[in-house]
Order: sequence, then C-alpha cells, then structure tokens
Amino acid sequence: MESSLALGRLELTPSPAAVGVSLAPRLSGGQRQTGQQGPAHLNGCVPLSHQVAGHKYGVDKVGILQHPDGTVLKQLQPPPRGPREMQFYSMVYKEDCCDPCLLELQNHLPKYYGTWSSPDSPSDMYLKLEDVTRRFVKPCIMDVKLGQRSYDPFASQEKREQQIRKYPLMEEIGFLVLGMRVYKVCNDTFDSYDQHYGRALIMDTIKDGLAKFFHNGVCLRKDAVSASIRRVQQILHWFESQHQLTFYASSLLFVYEGLPSSSSSSSLSSLLKEVAEYNNNNIQAVVPWYSQVAEGEREECGNEATEESGEDTEVEVRMIDFAHVFPSESHDHGYIFGLKHLLTVLEQILCDNA
Repeated sequence: MESSLALGRLELTPSPAAVGVSLAPRLSGGQRQTGQQGPAHLNGCVPLSHQVAGHKYGVDKVGILQHPDGTVLKQLQPPPRGPREMQFYSMVYKEDCCDPCLLELQNHLPKYYGTWSSPDSPSDMYLKLEDVTRRFVKPCIMDVKLGQRSYDPFASQEKREQQIRKYPLMEEIGFLVLGMRVYKVCNDTFDSYDQHYGRALIMDTIKDGLAKFFHNGVCLRKDAVSASIRRVQQILHWFESQHQLTFYASSLLFVYEGLPSSSSSSSLSSLLKEVAEYNNNNIQAVVPWYSQVAEGEREECGNEATEESGEDTEVEVRMIDFAHVFPSESHDHGYIFGLKHLLTVLEQILCDNA
C-alpha cells in the first residue's frame, strides 16, 4: 500500500535513468495511411508515424515523438496529469521495487527509461518509453480506452459532463475504441480509423466494429484475436488480484503483425515488388499477389485459432496512459467491467468465425 500512496505526491523528481518518448499523424475513419515520417524535430526526433490516438505532435499542445534510438518520447502533460503519470512510471519501475503486485504489472506496460529533454529546450520534459511496435514489420495497432468512466473522481462537473457527452455508452460498454490502423494485404496499405469511428459504435455494432481491426482484407486474423484474448486475460488476472490502484482514462494498446506469416521472406519480397510495379505502372500485377496471399491466408484462416502452439502469434497488448491513476483500497471495478466485456466481444468475434 505504501507504494501506491506515492501517487498522491506530485513533486517532479527526475529518474536516475533520465534521458526520452512518441507521437504521429492525424488519423480519420477509413483513411489510407502511407506511414512516412515527417521532418526531424529536437535532436533528430520525429513525430511517431504510427500513432493512432492521443495527443499529436504539431497538432496539440503536447505530443509524442520517436527518438533516434527507437524509443518513444511522450511529452509530459501540464500538472497534475503529467507529474502524476511520471510518478506512476517511477513507482512501478523503481530500481529496488519489491512489491509483487508492481513487479507483475511491469509485464503489462511499456518499459520505462526515465525522462528526457532536449538541450535546446530543457524545460520541455518527456517520458522515455519502449516502442512496443518496433519489432513488427507491418504493425496493426488499436488504442482502446478502458473503464466505465473516462474522468477521475477529482474532475469538475463540467469535465464530467464533457466526457459523458463524448461517449454516453462508456458506462454500459466499458471500453471505447480511440483509433486503429489495419494492414490490408491486397494493396499493401493501412486503413486508419480515428476516435469518431469508435464513438459511433453502439452495443449492436461494437462486435463488428472491433472485428474490423482483425480483418486484413482477405480474412479475419483469428490467430491474432485468440492471442489478444490470452493477453487481455492476463491483464484481467492482475486487476482481480490487486486492490491498491485505480485507473481512469487509461488504455490498452493492441499490436499484431499484419504481414502474412504463411509467406516466406523470398515470396514476400516478390509480392511486394509486384505491388510496387502496380503502383508505378498502374498494371494488373497486383492480381497474382492477391491470389497468392488469399490462398495462403485462407489456409491459415482454416486452422483452429485456439490451437495451442509453442509460440504465440506476434501480438502485444500493453496498458498505456496513466495520468489518472490513484491509490485505492478496493478492486478497480470499472476497469474490470471493461476488461470482461472486451473479452466477451473478442470471444464472440472468434465464435462467429469458427
């Protein structure tokens, strides 16, 4: 309990590991995205090219950058949110941490490397975090806000009403899709969906809306759905075993590999070359690629998605955004409700496509 009480203190104490964070271009419903990065900012850092939600660098007052070393730099928000989030990361990743609850929590968060600031702008502080998408070739990414309330207990009445207006179904559904991008194997592009897409989803459409994240244009990636279910179950187990922290307006970041696993490196190289030729010459070379991928993908889709194997499908599910985390003495019922309903929807998607 002593560790969680540290969140009540909002003093800015730089981490010994001080030195880093992340951000990206604006997304909109159904928009095609090329994924190219913009010009460098602050000592070679660039806006994160694959951000799907949250504060955008160059658009909002604070944002996320990618550091040349591959980490992401999340700009510290104004007090008390920014200091509270930094305090949370510092508490969980404290070098001499011996709290079993926090040590297990580390498995569900991006790694934290302290703080970073540019010599040219030392007053602008960033959290230096692991880029969990870095190991993926074609990362499909989804940001899902969890919980029945997206405002904390100290929010003003105006803030509460504002958040409720944004998504009145938050209490009933328990989660909200903030943004996603999905790799389409047929044309080697990403379809991107922003917060407006997620806010338009209601109880009757939430399943199909969520399923779109796992569909690559040829078939549903049941392997990714199944692996995501296992990851979310692990996070649910942590929440059901702890009663010292409560999370508001926090999210889960889903990432899976969009590149078909059934294709070899050589054949993928050949297929991507055909797509490049199609894009440059406007010829029909893309047709055989679609046929090859479709055949391989349909074969993969025919496999039992829940089949146990020695290694999971390339999937990450990490907790992010901790500007509204508070000490508690009870279970986080709102977050648990959201996790359980999210699991129910994911399992329904899997069953419907069995």
